[in-house]
Amino acid sequence: MIGWLQGTVAEQWQQGNRCGLLLCCQGVGYEVQLTRRQWDGLPQGGCSLVLYIHQSIRDDGWTLFGFVARHERDLFRLLVAVSGVGPQMALALLGAMPTEELVRAIVQADLRLLSTAPGVGKRTAERLSVELRSKLSEAFGAGSPAALEAPDAPGAAGSSANGPAQATRDDVQITLAALGYEPLEINRALRAVGQQGLEPTLGADAWLKESLVWLAQQAA
Repeated sequence: MIGWLQGTVAEQWQQGNRCGLLLCCQGVGYEVQLTRRQWDGLPQGGCSLVLYIHQSIRDDGWTLFGFVARHERDLFRLLVAVSGVGPQMALALLGAMPTEELVRAIVQADLRLLSTAPGVGKRTAERLSVELRSKLSEAFGAGSPAALEAPDAPGAAGSSANGPAQATRDDVQITLAALGYEPLEINRALRAVGQQGLEPTLGADAWLKESLVWLAQQAA
């Protein structure tokens, strides 16, 4: 499997909503597809470039997807593992916003922001948040991207600013989801309750009670 390439950009190409480049590596040219954001940022003319590669093998051919940073490739791989999210949708998500903003949107269930990516609807955005929130916290919480170290985002210690400890958060989210609340509503409630000054060290019962009070106030 090809995981990394270093070479010279021989040409840039665009086919419909797909874009990429031909990377010449020691006499061999590799066609590599990029996100729109990365493609727009390429310097003009032949230049040296290093890309981390995800290689997709299907019956109708092989496709290489390139990323300037390894954590972008790792995030791409997590995205395509979600049911209903293919490589083109994953590229659209990565191309619609900076990586740290995308991670933050998934972790915080910001469905509105996720839905701004081409082809991503509300249900897909919900599925992304539900399936990837914990994985992203584990994969990126200790370092890059910086999103999970920002305010309102889970950090390496397993808790979040203005929010409960991660174990408490998980319990509350499961209970509220069982009551019919959507991920976006739940995360907003937890954030609001934390901003009101509820101690992060309190248990799930206290956080659940105050979250239900806040949600009831919003519905009134």
